[in-house]
Amino acid sequence: MIDRNAAWCLLTEFTGSESLRKHALAVEACMRAYARKFSADEELWGAVGLLHDFDYEKYPSAQEHPYKGSEILKERGYSEEVRRAILSHADYTGLDRESPLEKTLFACDELAGFITAVALVKPGKSLAEVDAKSVRRKMKDKAFARSVSRDDIVAGAKELGVELDDHIAFAIEAMKTIADKLGLDSK
Repeated sequence: MIDRNAAWCLLTEFTGSESLRKHALAVEACMRAYARKFSADEELWGAVGLLHDFDYEKYPSAQEHPYKGSEILKERGYSEEVRRAILSHADYTGLDRESPLEKTLFACDELAGFITAVALVKPGKSLAEVDAKSVRRKMKDKAFARSVSRDDIVAGAKELGVELDDHIAFAIEAMKTIADKLGLDSK
């Protein structure tokens, strides 16, 4: 059984950046929503979303992230399933994504970050102002949120077997449920 509080404590132990913590919360929300949709273990999927980048602030290089995190998770008793999902979210690890959990994490990671970026440029800086159409429009703007891989967003939806617009809309709705925690609620 995954303990959400323990996962949060681990995240905050290694991650001081508010924006990276919010990213973890956004991915967690998406993962939990997909777990419900797929009748999977919501606590497990949520913890994977919450912890996928917990080591990034201390170990940001491709030589260390997510490898160091996997070692730490193993030391702390996290399962192979959790560690494998987190390792597979980075293409450069060479680990094929096989399970629905692994595919969903990959599909939600970059997209959650991009949706956040879109919300932040809206007049009210709110997820209520974001829809799939506005996200797709911003995806075409190469200068906008240039560090976010559009190819990964598209590939993630394809790996999940869902239409891109449906995936975007689903992630937006999931993130809206915690908009206040993300600082993206209408004021």
